[in-house]
Amino acid sequence: MPNSAPSGADSGTTSVTGAGRQTPPYYRALKPLPLTAYFDSVREAFDDRAIRRGIVVAEGDHLACQTWIEGTFAREFTQSPAGPLPPNGKRIVFDLINIFRFDDQGRLIEEWVHTDNRSLLRQLGPEGG
Repeated sequence: MPNSAPSGADSGTTSVTGAGRQTPPYYRALKPLPLTAYFDSVREAFDDRAIRRGIVVAEGDHLACQTWIEGTFAREFTQSPAGPLPPNGKRIVFDLINIFRFDDQGRLIEEWVHTDNRSLLRQLGPEGG
């Protein structure tokens, strides 16, 4: 995984677990919310959620996969990339790439997630999305 800054504000790449590594300064500035608060917000805002996996690639201690999280935008999404947004009643698809790293005993020790925030914001409907 390259160790360079995201190419723009639309990058959604985040190191989800530290595994003893420090978060690069350009991510510290984003001040990410705890994952539980984020996923609580997703569960609250989107009805009839589903998670689908696409291509899965494994090499050494890493596994990567396409992931889509879908749901109907029924209530305020308090943790959107643009801040709290009112519902629009539309079916929304979060398009993700997950990369996982496992230790020698097969335990997950690190995860990176890349989200297409521009596409997500277009679907959610904020101005300028």
